[in-house]
This record gives sequence, structure tokens and C-alpha cells, in this order.
Amino acid sequence: MNKTKRGALARLLNYIVDRHRWGFIFVVVCVLVNVICGMIGSLFVQIIIDDYILQMLETGADLFSGLASLLAIMAVVYLIGSLGTLFYNRTIAIIGQKVLKEIRDDLFTKMQTYPIRFFDTHTHGDIMSVYTNDTDTLRQLIAQSMPAMISASVTLLFSFCLMLHFNLWLTLVVVALSVVMVLVGRVMLHHSRKYFTKQQKSIGQLNGYIEEIFGGLKVVKVFCHEDATREQFRQVNEELYGNSMKAGGISIVMMPIMSGFGNLQYLVVAILGGAMALFGSGTFTTTIGTLVSFLGVIRQFSSSITQTAQQMNSVALGLAGAGRIFDLMDQEPEEDNGYVTLVQAKDRDGVLVEDPNGDIPAWKHPHHDGTITYTKVQGSVVFDHVDFSYDGKKTILHDISLYAKPGQKIAFVGATGAGKTTITNLINRFYDLADGKIRYDGININKIRKTDLRRSMGVVLQDVNLFTGTIMDNIRYGRLDATDEECIAAAKLSGADSFITRLPDGYQTMVNGDNNNLSQGQCQLIAIARAAVADPPVMILDEATSSIDTHTEAIVQAGMDALMAGRTVFVIAHRLSTVQNSDAIMVLDHGRIIERGTHDQLIAQHGTYYQLYTGALELE
Repeated sequence: MNKTKRGALARLLNYIVDRHRWGFIFVVVCVLVNVICGMIGSLFVQIIIDDYILQMLETGADLFSGLASLLAIMAVVYLIGSLGTLFYNRTIAIIGQKVLKEIRDDLFTKMQTYPIRFFDTHTHGDIMSVYTNDTDTLRQLIAQSMPAMISASVTLLFSFCLMLHFNLWLTLVVVALSVVMVLVGRVMLHHSRKYFTKQQKSIGQLNGYIEEIFGGLKVVKVFCHEDATREQFRQVNEELYGNSMKAGGISIVMMPIMSGFGNLQYLVVAILGGAMALFGSGTFTTTIGTLVSFLGVIRQFSSSITQTAQQMNSVALGLAGAGRIFDLMDQEPEEDNGYVTLVQAKDRDGVLVEDPNGDIPAWKHPHHDGTITYTKVQGSVVFDHVDFSYDGKKTILHDISLYAKPGQKIAFVGATGAGKTTITNLINRFYDLADGKIRYDGININKIRKTDLRRSMGVVLQDVNLFTGTIMDNIRYGRLDATDEECIAAAKLSGADSFITRLPDGYQTMVNGDNNNLSQGQCQLIAIARAAVADPPVMILDEATSSIDTHTEAIVQAGMDALMAGRTVFVIAHRLSTVQNSDAIMVLDHGRIIERGTHDQLIAQHGTYYQLYTGALELE
């Protein structure tokens, strides 16, 4: 077992043993009770045959009352053993579900702290496979393999001790055959584990392919690629089939082979034990009752070895799944060294004073000398010679300097890849700067705690994400304590109210994650309303009207103008008609600002913006 698997096992045991100590102890006790009762049953068999049945056959003595009592005690012992099995299976199942819940909770909670950069470099399918395939292997490990391994290990120990108690020489024979049995099983396990690992990989590829195809099913239909898609699926499915057949084939063969070794043990011991009972003397003799009991213990001993070998593949897969889960859980969280926080304040004689019931948002800025200053949130943003690279190699932004005074509307125009969205991503600290500074109300944004910084901004993205729930719930997502009246007012401001009220259930209309009961333009209007209800001093609109038709755009634009009033707004747009009223327009090309000015000023320059506006150039 490699270091990764050992580390995964240790952490998994931490969840099981440390967090559910008494439940785990109860499971171990129940396993011990079950095994001990089974061993005691074997002792009873010896006593029944040697001390009762053979005695009655040889002497004709009436021992039926004692035999009946012993059988009754034996029945009680086996009943207790069965109850032990029932209780430990039920308890381990409960522990397993609790552990999986805790792992999913911890994993999801940890992932909320990861930076955007992490999700840029990891596909959604890969992450989802951890929550589904890997947790499923972990469930099998905890609920099935671990109790089976514990039971088999305890059974091996107790049955070995009992065999030594019955007969040393027969025990040595069993051990010798068991060594051969284990070596054969180890070789087969090595080969099966390789194919089981490939099988899991193939399952992930198949799931990823299905997710990809169904996500782009309209594209498949439009280009009539059903046959090609079917053939690609057949190839992926064939690979899974081949790996599954190889893994399953070895696993299927292993069980008969191990059972065959168990039967061989039974046969050899039966022959040797029979000879010792009939012809043996001294230490090389045994009784019929001892032989019968010994043979029963052999069954338990060999079946434990077989069961252990059978579970090793599941254990390996489970530990591999646990390793992937813990690897995802161990990713570096988003760094945040900010100490300036967003608070509510009141104006008392011209001085801002922190007050939870205040109506003025302010930056609380503690200084090294112990003093605290409060700065009203106004929405002033300044870029000072900003450079940025996503990977530390290729520079995306080059010496970006700009400013936005409170209440100004700043527009970014340029081709795809020019750096427009990157600039807005830097404002809310989705990424940190390579060089230069960004100041928000005169404060370096690196000093502002990220959660507080982002609470002071509203963002409408090009790609709309609505969550399963009502339309009212999705609007309220912008500010969870917003009233219904505030949500409706935000919807009216964005222009969404007109179509929402026409829906059968109005604001209580349910939407799902696919937004399949609303048009893309309607979803965008809801997203704009969501940003509006947050009522932030700074708005970022990343091509917010790109999915809206021209007629709807006119409706939205009026609402947007009302929304933007009194706020600092950064707009990214392909439709130049939406940015003509901007206080400043920045034309970007390959991460550089090549032109800046108002609409009229840029038109008068007859530069890139003029060519874009007149159609001589097109945005790509």
C-alpha cells in the first residue's frame, strides 16, 4: 500500500473512529460476539458428539436430558451471534451514511473557499465524479468491505486459536495449504486490481461523454451528428465493457479457485484426521467429535481468507476514491489577507460612527497604531499601472491605468480576448495582481476583505445562472434579507416585472437549474433584477444584454439607466448602442487601452472606436 493510500486510510479512519468512536466500538464488540458465538458453537459440537452421542451409543446411557439442555444452550449462543451480526451490520450502515454526509459537507464547505482559478483549471465533470463515483466506492468500503474485513480478521484469529486447541498437527497442515492459497490469491488480486482501476477510469470517461453530449444535444441535432455521436459512444462503452470483463473475469475465477483450495483443505484434513482417529496414538490421535468440530472451524477459517481476498479489490477502489476526495479537499483555499471591512455607520455631527442600525455603508479601516478610520462607500475605483497574468507567463493586461469617479459609467469595448472581463475580475479580486494597484474609495483593494469587497458590488454576467426555486427566490439571491416588495421593485427596475406577472404563478413560478421554462433573455432580466435588489454602490455588467433581443434591450436599457443612476458602473458590451451614454469608453486591444474618451470624442478621433461604430471593423 503506497503512501497516498495509507494517508487516505488514516484520514478515513479519523472520520469513522474519532467522530463515531462509541458506534465503532459497538461494531467491534458485536463482531467479537458473533465470532465467539460461532467458535463456542464448534466446541459444543465436539462435546455433543464425544460426551453424549458416542457415550449413548457405546454404553446405552440415558443422556437425553443433558443433551437437550446443551442443545438449548447452543441455540441461545447461535441466537446471540445472529443478533451480533444484525446489530453490527445496522450500526456500520448508519455510521457509513453519517461519515459520507460529513465528508460531503466538509468537501462542499472547503470548495466554497477555493479561488476562481481552481474552477478555471478543473472541469465540472471531474469535480462531479468525486461527489458521485468516488463517494459511491467509499460507501461500499465503509458499509460492506470494512465490516467484512473486521469480521474475517477476527474469525481468522479465533479459528486459528481454536484449531490449535483441537489439534496441533492438523493445524499445521491447514496453515501450509493456506499459505499457498494466499499466494495464489495475491497474484490474481494484483491483476484484477489493475483492471478494476481501468474500469473506474472508463466509467468516468463514459459519464463525462454522456454529460457532454446531452448538454450539447441541440448542436448534435442541428448538425445531424447522431450517427457519429452514436459511434463515439459505442467506442467509449466498448472500452468500459472490455475493462469490466477483464476485471470481472479475474474476480469471478478467483472465487472458485479460493473455494477449491478451501475444499482441498477440508478433504486433506478429513483424510488425515480420520486416519488419526482410527489408527493414531499419542499426540497423533484425535476423537471423532474433535475432528467434526475441526472440520467446521476449517470452513470458517478458509471462508475468512476467501472473503478477505474478495474484499481487497473493493478496499483498493474505496481507498483510491478516498484519495481523490481528500486530494480535492486539500486544495489551497483562496488567500485573503484583507482587514478592512464593510460596516453600517451613522453620521454624528459630521463624523461617521459605526452603528449596526445605520444607513450609511462605510469601510472600517484599522491602522497599525490602533486607530480606526471610517470611509463612506462611494464607489471610486482607480487602476494604477496594473499588469496581470493568469499563469505567470503570458501577460494579459499591460500597464492599465484608469479611474472611475463615484456615479460614473465606464465602458470597455474590444474584441474577444482583449482583456475586458479580466479587468472586472480584478476589481472584485477573483484574481490578484501581478503588478500595480487598484484602489477602492482610496483604499488598496488588497487590504479589503474579499467578502466585504464583493458585497459592495453587483455583478451581472453574460452566462446566466438561475437556481432551482421560485423567481422570487432567484431575485432575492442578490440580498437574502430583501422583502417581497423590494424584489418586485427590483424586477420593475430591470424590466422583468412585465413578463413575470404574465406567468401563471407570477413571482412564485418555479425555475430549475437548466432554466428550460424561460427564455435566455428572460433569465437575463431576472439576473439583472437580482443585482438590482442588492443595491450596491458599484455595478459590473459583463455583456448583460447580449442575450436580449433589440426590442427587449430598449426596455432593459431604460431600467438599466435607472439602476445605474448614482452608482459607479463598469460595462462590457458588444452592442455599442448600450454604451454611448458612458462617461468614458475604453477601447482595448491585446490587453492595452488604445483609446479612451466619451462617445463623441472617440467618434471625432476617427480611430478604432469610430471604425467599430460605423461597421468598418467588427468585434470578434
